[in-house]
Amino acid sequence: MIEIPEAFARSTVEREGESGAAWLTELPAIVAELLERWGCVPDGAVMHGGVGVVVPVRRRGGAGAAVLKVSFPHPGNVHEPDAFAAWEGRGAVLLHERDDERFAMLLERVRTSTLAEVEDGDEVVAVAGRINLRLAVPAPPGLPRLSERAEAWEQRLRQDAEELAHALPPYVVDAAVATVRELGRVQPDTLVHGDLHPRNILRADREPWLAVDPKGHVGDPAYDGGALLKSRALTLLEADDPHKALHRMLDVFAEAAEVDRERVRRWAQFHAVQAAFWGRHHGFRIARSGPRLDWLTEFADRLAESLTERPAGPQV
Repeated sequence: MIEIPEAFARSTVEREGESGAAWLTELPAIVAELLERWGCVPDGAVMHGGVGVVVPVRRRGGAGAAVLKVSFPHPGNVHEPDAFAAWEGRGAVLLHERDDERFAMLLERVRTSTLAEVEDGDEVVAVAGRINLRLAVPAPPGLPRLSERAEAWEQRLRQDAEELAHALPPYVVDAAVATVRELGRVQPDTLVHGDLHPRNILRADREPWLAVDPKGHVGDPAYDGGALLKSRALTLLEADDPHKALHRMLDVFAEAAEVDRERVRRWAQFHAVQAAFWGRHHGFRIARSGPRLDWLTEFADRLAESLTERPAGPQV
């Protein structure tokens, strides 16, 4: 039986309550059954992410190294194996086996080091852009469409702008709403990762870098560029000219991903406005309250403004 990491067990119960505790009780037996069915033996310490455990394994019969991933049953995890199946190893880890009822997969093993550990910021953004390009394939049927979220996005933006105390100029919120209306409601039938940030891109042997942990959405490849830039926002604090560095990121990603730079900018601006409001509702992962949260929220505001093209004429 595997030993469940204490930090993972604690966070699962805090997030999921009784259902999380019940699942954790069953998890060792689930893993044991899958190992037997898929002909694997454990080959290292159990690792974990936010919602699942990852067990390094060796496949019997000389089939080599792999990992068994078992996630807590959650709607956000449903289409991860569908995305891997569609990519067939193109820019992402290979899917060897799947058990959708168990939210389990047997996947290609990659290294533990991530793109987030690379110091060269241009390289980080360029690698992510190239991965984004490789993942942009025709979407299989049945995956959730980002366009289906557009109405809820717009309603949330307008409600937050009206109800929350914030310092965002009206034209900044209006620009985010315009992006939802003009880019969000009609999007291409392209498979996108849905959560493409540097910690979800790992070093590998078959290819230099491979993506993990996709959401498996159908939509605009430029959308993930916006999410990536949001994840890189704090690195701007080290730049002599943060505005220039931010727009450098846009240039590098758009070129590497072969997507329209303006679409990336607009999605990045939308993500930044969302983050500014989210922080006021929930805080951020690295700060839930206090002066640091206030500072991060103000930074999110500045980022959103920096990504917004000012309309012509006087501002009121």
